[in-house]
Amino acid sequence: MTDMTTLRFTKGHGTENDFVLLPDVDARLDLDVDLVRRLADRQAGIGGDGVIRVVPTASSTEETVRAQAGRAPWFMDYRNADGSVAEMCGNGTRVFAAYLRREGLETADEFEIATRGGIKGIRFEISGEHATIATNMGPWRFTDPAKAEADGFDSLVLLRERPLAEDPWSALSVDMGNPHTVVALPETVDLATLDLFHVPEVRPVPAHGTNVEFVRVVGPDHIAMRVHERGVGETRSCGTGVCAAALATSFWAGQAAPTQDWTVDVPGGRLRVRGLPDHEVELAGPAALIADGTVELSAL
Repeated sequence: MTDMTTLRFTKGHGTENDFVLLPDVDARLDLDVDLVRRLADRQAGIGGDGVIRVVPTASSTEETVRAQAGRAPWFMDYRNADGSVAEMCGNGTRVFAAYLRREGLETADEFEIATRGGIKGIRFEISGEHATIATNMGPWRFTDPAKAEADGFDSLVLLRERPLAEDPWSALSVDMGNPHTVVALPETVDLATLDLFHVPEVRPVPAHGTNVEFVRVVGPDHIAMRVHERGVGETRSCGTGVCAAALATSFWAGQAAPTQDWTVDVPGGRLRVRGLPDHEVELAGPAALIADGTVELSAL
């Protein structure tokens, strides 16, 4: 636990996927599981889907992160609301980038940030209070390419509130640097009425858990999605999940990778997914910094 008695914080969100940002430019903060849980608690804390520590990349205790310091001066140290360490967060990258720009830690329209999922390129399309920011999410892959190619899916998903006798849904696993399992809902199932309170059952069970996306096609190159995030529960948006959903839907439509923009609607808003060369993908959308303050740790 940190020996500080108060912490400065900024609250931000990207399509209502919300985060507590903690500036730690001197790398003095010990961000342990208990502190993350208390900060993210929506009743007794500040509240958020995750906590992001803003720290110099060169000061990270993780060798793979420090190796990124030559290209990316700032590390997005991301934790899920339950305190677990995560590789990265797509919506979080935009909020993190907006914070760096506001604080003068980055001044260019394009720069790179460090994450546990590798370096992510940032591009400001529109600046201002509600910036539109594009993140090169880097390379992606199907978790089991051979099975995906042969069958179109590699796993099964069952929601706990559905009758046990009902067949599970087929799903496709996508690795975005963090794990995702994408379900194309049958036409008879209403996306809006899904009960995502419980953790979806995924078979075979992923070794490190997974985010699960439920997708409905809206129109050409346009889908709607809801998500149950690993370590959090249902969230209003998930950036890496949006990319995974667009990539899986594009694959099911007969494209090995998207060659056009996809529009993805989530409960918190709308995002754009664009296929890039070299099997990479870009996510674009808004980011907002909505509050700054201090929190008394003894009160949490």
